[in-house]
Amino acid sequence: MTPGELRAFCLSFNAAVEDFPFDPEISVFKVLGKMFALSSLDGRPLTVNLKCDPDEAIRLRTAHPGLIVPGWHMNKRHWNTVTVDSGLPDRVVRELVEDSYDLVVAGLPRAERLRLDRS
Repeated sequence: MTPGELRAFCLSFNAAVEDFPFDPEISVFKVLGKMFALSSLDGRPLTVNLKCDPDEAIRLRTAHPGLIVPGWHMNKRHWNTVTVDSGLPDRVVRELVEDSYDLVVAGLPRAERLRLDRS
């Protein structure tokens, strides 16, 4: 997956936006103001921080050592850093991004979730 493909996929979700609150080189993808992905798209290797269920995070780290690690500069219980361009199938990366988006949406207040469903 290329940086452009990662950006396009993150922005393909309902109400997803790209923001640069930390640094102009760090893309933060949000839904209704809540972050679901963070990446330095020009970084080598290409990595993305993604939210993850804590038990699933541990399982993924064990299944993909070195490619999925505790989230860099994030709550390591709830976030993983995924190396995108190093052997993980694109399908797996897409599933992890989608899971992160879904987890963030599930944590939104009911009214905001309903508003997302209508758009």
